[in-house]
Amino acid sequence: MSKANMSESVTVRVPADLLSDIETIAEATERSRSYIIVRALRTYLLNEGADILAAIKGRAQIAAGEHEDMDDVIADMDRIIAGKVA
Repeated sequence: MSKANMSESVTVRVPADLLSDIETIAEATERSRSYIIVRALRTYLLNEGADILAAIKGRAQIAAGEHEDMDDVIADMDRIIAGKVA
């Protein structure tokens, strides 16, 4: 699959001061505005975005019954600490 088929065009409104910074960085690094914006989005998705995606996944797991009761987990930890479970 070609690289062109792996991306889509998106229209976004960007505040003028932010666009100015993007253009300055793009020029200084000899990269395109698109490259700088994609890098910024990837960084967001690795940080705050990842937290949001993890919360969504966790809620889906709970809804599907894929969870452990916290009281049971604490009881298991207490038994491990007391040396009753290896």
